[in-house]
Amino acid sequence: MATFLYKLGKLAFRRRHFVALIWVALLTLAGVGAASAPTAASSSFSIPGTEAQKAFDLLEKRAPEASADGASARVVFKAPDGEKVTDKANKAEIEKTVAAVKAGSDQVARADSPFATKTVSKDGSTAYASVSYKVTSMELTDDDRDALEKTTDKARESGLTVEVGGDALQAMPETGSTEIIGIAVAAVVLVITFGSLIAAGLPLITALIGVGIGVSSITALADALDLGTTTSTLAMMIGLAVGIDYALFIVSRYRGELAEGRDREEAAGRAVGTAGSAVVFAGLTVVIALVGLAVVNIPMLTKMGFAAAGTVVIAVLIALTLIPALLGYAGRRVLPAGEKSKLFGGGKARKGRESAEAGEPKQNMGTRWARFVVRRPIAVLLVGIVGLGAAAIPVSKLELGLPDDGAQPTSTTQRKAYDLVSEGFGPGFNGPLMVVGDLEGADDPKAAAGEITRTISKLDDVLTVAPPMFNKEKNTAIISVVPSSKPSGLETEDLVHSIRDTGAQIKSDSGAEIMVTGTTAMNIDVSQKLNDALLPYLALVVGLAFLLLIVVFRSILVPLKAALGFLLSVLAALGAVVAVFQWGWLGSLFGVEQTGPIMSMMPIFMVGVVFGLAMDYEVFLVTRMREAYVHGERPGQAIVTGFRHGARVVSAAAVIMIAVFAGFIGSSEQMVKMIGFGLAIAVFFDAFVVRMALVPAVLALLGKKAWWLPKWLDRALPNVDVEGEGLRTAAERDADAAADREPARV
Repeated sequence: MATFLYKLGKLAFRRRHFVALIWVALLTLAGVGAASAPTAASSSFSIPGTEAQKAFDLLEKRAPEASADGASARVVFKAPDGEKVTDKANKAEIEKTVAAVKAGSDQVARADSPFATKTVSKDGSTAYASVSYKVTSMELTDDDRDALEKTTDKARESGLTVEVGGDALQAMPETGSTEIIGIAVAAVVLVITFGSLIAAGLPLITALIGVGIGVSSITALADALDLGTTTSTLAMMIGLAVGIDYALFIVSRYRGELAEGRDREEAAGRAVGTAGSAVVFAGLTVVIALVGLAVVNIPMLTKMGFAAAGTVVIAVLIALTLIPALLGYAGRRVLPAGEKSKLFGGGKARKGRESAEAGEPKQNMGTRWARFVVRRPIAVLLVGIVGLGAAAIPVSKLELGLPDDGAQPTSTTQRKAYDLVSEGFGPGFNGPLMVVGDLEGADDPKAAAGEITRTISKLDDVLTVAPPMFNKEKNTAIISVVPSSKPSGLETEDLVHSIRDTGAQIKSDSGAEIMVTGTTAMNIDVSQKLNDALLPYLALVVGLAFLLLIVVFRSILVPLKAALGFLLSVLAALGAVVAVFQWGWLGSLFGVEQTGPIMSMMPIFMVGVVFGLAMDYEVFLVTRMREAYVHGERPGQAIVTGFRHGARVVSAAAVIMIAVFAGFIGSSEQMVKMIGFGLAIAVFFDAFVVRMALVPAVLALLGKKAWWLPKWLDRALPNVDVEGEGLRTAAERDADAAADREPARV
C-alpha cells in the first residue's frame, strides 16, 4: 500500500493543476446540485419492531384522522392572580386564541378548546388546549411554528399567561456559531503547531472543501433518499474534525521529510506513502464505526451513519490527493517561520539543526514525556487506570431516557408550559400515554374497550383514564392514560410495562389486543432498542477494527491494548456525563439547568464516534513507533522516536477535535449540549490519558512481546506495509540505477 500511495502522492504533486481542478469541479457540481435540488421534507422518524411503532402503523391504517404520529402542541393558559380562566373575559380570549391557532396553519388537524375537553384545573387558575398536526414535528415548517407563536403572543396582551409546550416547536438548533468557534480554535492550534500560516491554512481549506462536498451532496440527495437535517449535522461535525486531522498528519510528515533533505516531490510522495497509509486505515476504522450504526435498525440513525461515513471517505481522498497537490503550490512556505527568520524563533531552529547535525535527535516535550513513561511505566499505568476508573464510577448509576420539555432551559416557553401544567394538573399530564385497542377479535368491541379502561385504571401510578374514543368502523379504540409521575420518571416507565403486561389477560378475557404508544412510550421503546443493540454493535465494531489493526500493526497485543484503552476512555466519559447531566455536578458551569436521565442514544453514539476517532490517534502514534522498531530500534527507543515525531501532532489533532465538539456545549438544546460535552471529554480522556500515557506504558512493559505475531498468522495476513519499508527498498534501487547511469568523468 505504501508504494501505491507513494506513487499517488508524487503524481498528485506533479499534476497539481489537474488534481486541484477535479476537486474544485466536484465542489461546484455538489453545490449546484444542492442549490437546484427540491426542498426535502424532513425525514420521518420510525422505530421498526417496537410496540409503539406498531400502534402508530395500526392507527395510520384504521384511523388516519387521529394523526397519532403527528406533531402536537399544548397551549397553556393561566389567569391573572385573583381571577379564573372560566371568567367571561378570559374564557372568550381563550376560545378566540384556540380558533386562531386552528386557522393559522393548514397542517393543524384539530385544536380542542379546554372547555370542551374539560382540561381546566380544579382551582380554575389553569387550562390547556391540545393541538394536533397532520405531520410530524420534523416536517413542520418555520411558517407553521411562527403562526403558533404569533397567535399566543397576541393572547398575552389580554393579561393571560400563555405558554406553549409539546414537540411542535421543536426545531433543529442552529449550530453555525459553534462551528465557527471550532474552526477558529483549530486555526490557532494549527498556527502554533506549524509556525506557518500556509501550513496551518492547508488543513483548514481542505477540510472545508471536503465538508462542502459532503454536506452539499447530502442536501442534493435529501429528497430522493429521505434524509433529514440531522443527517448533515453529524456529517458536518465528523467531516470537519477528521478532515483537519488527516490533512494535519500529511502536512506534518511532509515537513519532516523536507527536514531530512529530500526534494519537494519526493517528500510529498513519502508523506502520502507513510502518513497516508495511516490515514487510510484510520479512516477505515471511523467508517466501520459509523456504518455499523445500521445494527441498531433505526432508519434515521442508519442514514446519519452512512452519510457521515461518506464524508469521512471524502476527507481521506482529499488528504491523499489534494494535500500533495496544494503542497506543490505552497513550495517551502510550509516550513515554520523560524526556519526563515529570527522573528519566530530562528535561534531555536538553528539550535535544532545543530543538534541534528551532531547526531542528537531534537528534544521536545513529547520526547521527554516518552522517556519518563519508559522509565516509570508501572506508576504511569496505575495512575492512568485509577484516574479513569474513578471517573467511570458514576456509570453504575446511569439512567437512560429521552429528555422532555422538563429538561429545557427555564427561559423557554416549552419549560414554562411544562411547569404550569405540573402545578395546575400534575406532572403526568405532560406525558399522557396513548393505549390503542385492536378490537377486531373481540365479540363485543364496546364492552372490550370498557374492560381495557377498567383494568388500566386499577394499576399503580395511574392518575386518570379517559373514556375510549372509537374510529369509524368501531374496531379500534384510543384510550388516554395520565400517569401520576413525570414523563421521564422511572415510575412512568414501569407503568408502560405494567399496561403491556396486562395485554395477555385482556386478550384472553375479551379477544382485544392492546398497544401502548405516544411520545412517552416511544421514548421508552427507543431507549430499550438502543440498549439491546449496544452489545452487538460494540462486538461488531470492535471486532472488525481489531482485525484491521492486526493487519496494520502485525501484532495481537497492540490491537487488544487499543480496544481495552478505548473502553476505559468511553466508560470514563460516560461517567463524566452522568455526573454533570444526571447528578448536576458542575452543572452551572456547563449551563445545565435541569438534571435528568441521560439521552438513550448517548452510549451507542459515543461508542461509534469516539471509537473511530480513538483509533485515529492509535494508528498515527503507534505506526510511527512500529516504523522505528521495524527499522532496527530497540522497543523503548522506538516508543521515544514515535513520540518525538507524533506526540505534538496528535496533541494538536486532539485539541482541534475537542474544540469542535466543545463548541456545541453552548447550545440551548440539552441533547446537543450533552453530545458536545460527552464527545469532547471522551476525546480528552482517550487522547491525553489513554494514547499519551497508558499506550507507551503498556508497550514499555511488553517490550518486544508487543510486536509478537504467530508465524502462521504472519504468513496468512496481507502485507500492507504501513511503515513504508517498501519505499526504502525502492529508493535504494533508484539510487543504484542512477549511479549506474552516471557517466564516467575523464
